[in-house]
Amino acid sequence: MVKHQPLQVYEKQVFVSFVTGIYGCRWKRYQRSQDDSSRWECTWFVILCSSFLLLLFWAYFWLVAQNDFNEFNWLVYNRSGEWRDETIPILASTTVGFSYITFLLILALFHISLGQQLNLYWVHKIGLLATLLTTISGVISIDDLWGDEWDILLLSLQSTAPFLHIGALVTVTAISWLVAGYVVRRERSNFQVMMLLIYMVILLVVYLAPLTFTCPCIMDRHSLRPRPDIIGRRGAPMLAPENTMVSFNRALQYGASSLEADVTISVDGFPFLMRDRTLRRTTDIHKVFPARQYDDASLFNWTEIRSLNAGQWFLESDPYWTVETLTARDRSRIGNQTVCSLVEMLRLAARANGSALLNIRRPPPEHPRYRSWFMDTLWAVQKAGISQKRVRTVTWTPDTDRGRVRGLQQTANEKLSLEEMRQRGITSLTLHYSKASHKDIQEYLANNVSVTVYPVNEPWLYSLLWCSGVPSVSSDAPQVLRKVPYPIWLMSRNAYNFIWITSNLVSIAVVIGIFGFQKWRMRGMQTYNPEHIMLSAVARRTSRDVNIMKEKLIISELNNGLSSTEELCLYPENGYATYSHGGLSH
Repeated sequence: MVKHQPLQVYEKQVFVSFVTGIYGCRWKRYQRSQDDSSRWECTWFVILCSSFLLLLFWAYFWLVAQNDFNEFNWLVYNRSGEWRDETIPILASTTVGFSYITFLLILALFHISLGQQLNLYWVHKIGLLATLLTTISGVISIDDLWGDEWDILLLSLQSTAPFLHIGALVTVTAISWLVAGYVVRRERSNFQVMMLLIYMVILLVVYLAPLTFTCPCIMDRHSLRPRPDIIGRRGAPMLAPENTMVSFNRALQYGASSLEADVTISVDGFPFLMRDRTLRRTTDIHKVFPARQYDDASLFNWTEIRSLNAGQWFLESDPYWTVETLTARDRSRIGNQTVCSLVEMLRLAARANGSALLNIRRPPPEHPRYRSWFMDTLWAVQKAGISQKRVRTVTWTPDTDRGRVRGLQQTANEKLSLEEMRQRGITSLTLHYSKASHKDIQEYLANNVSVTVYPVNEPWLYSLLWCSGVPSVSSDAPQVLRKVPYPIWLMSRNAYNFIWITSNLVSIAVVIGIFGFQKWRMRGMQTYNPEHIMLSAVARRTSRDVNIMKEKLIISELNNGLSSTEELCLYPENGYATYSHGGLSH
């Protein structure tokens, strides 16, 4: 009597082959394994996850630091002496590295989800280490060169925290599929219990995270203060050369209500506008006075300064990638710009019925106007014909000299207590955004202290300060802030609490459902007897649909009671195998 038993038939696993092939160069079925991953491969997975988190932090930092790219390039210029956009290679390498690590992490998670053994290819290991080391060196370099910029991370969370919370909630909820699949296995171990506890702690932290949020834009819309005034910081330096007449005109065209400039005193007592200590970056001094290009800008007389071109550098270096947007007429005007005097800028502000904020740099001790720089500034204000009440000065000098600027409103460039401000007679502050906390701003406003925050170039930061009640901001990009007629987002406390609680409840329900499904699925697999599988239906498919692998069957003597003389016979015409007792069946 002949008894037939079909051979096992395998379908093509294209997706599994793609995942294991890209991740570990295991393209063939026999190269793959569903055994537990080795400790070495688990270590590489931990390194991969750590690299992803570090790169996520690094990418987020550069995303919010766009507000200060101009400051970063200027800082690099002061160290290297050459002006170039250093953010381009950083952003390019960060994008490539983050995309690569994210792709590998997704493949690794698919391995875990499909029950495949992790085995990272050696080429990827080299790429992973190179990306990790490059990122670490970048973090160390930025901490040394631009360490103060880390403050923007905490400030940005006041604007992005509600949205990051939703993203984190979705992520930890999705990860529950992998955690549940690992925890509900038949084998129990202390490591499984530890994994479950860690996951539950992380889940609880994410659920309760909004209790620590401080978001000024979570408020009643009726409590929103008027839109902050925009001060053109050095004009509109993204559209025209900084501290030039064409730049100040552009700032006024884009809605700036005030102008801010950096004031330097020439050797003959004439106040002019210059940000840098030297004239190298923003003029053609290397052509006109090549032997003096490293001299302090204040050691030139006004006639020499006026002979320099202050616009051609902008067209040649294109520091903000905006030259291509300029018309031929604009390029001609920019190319003929000279160094702007303080009198010219103040007259423009007076004609526009605006005000001025002056950052005055005191001349060096060897300068002939070292003792009379304040009188030179006051003379320029009077000559311009602008009301002294509309001119505020930020003097980077000791308190003993601060009182000498008679008749001009003075503002402090550091955070002071209310008592110190009363003693010095100061009624306004000009603060860097990292020094202006929401609590401090509210305290200053409650005591009638005017606060101006700088530099504010991104809509998210402008919206955040608007919700905080700041009356004015100083910006390098008035053309950008003009397009923000209302805070980017504004939400009442009740509305946010409803979203927060609802999202948590949905997440809890999904996590419980996933754990329940995985337990039910695992129970079904545990009671499953693979010797009872009949794949005849699969075997009837055409060769184009399936790839048939014929293997010898290991037949259980307990179920079939077959002797050692039973042999296997293949029927290639129908894709089945038969076995007979005492010989082959034909």
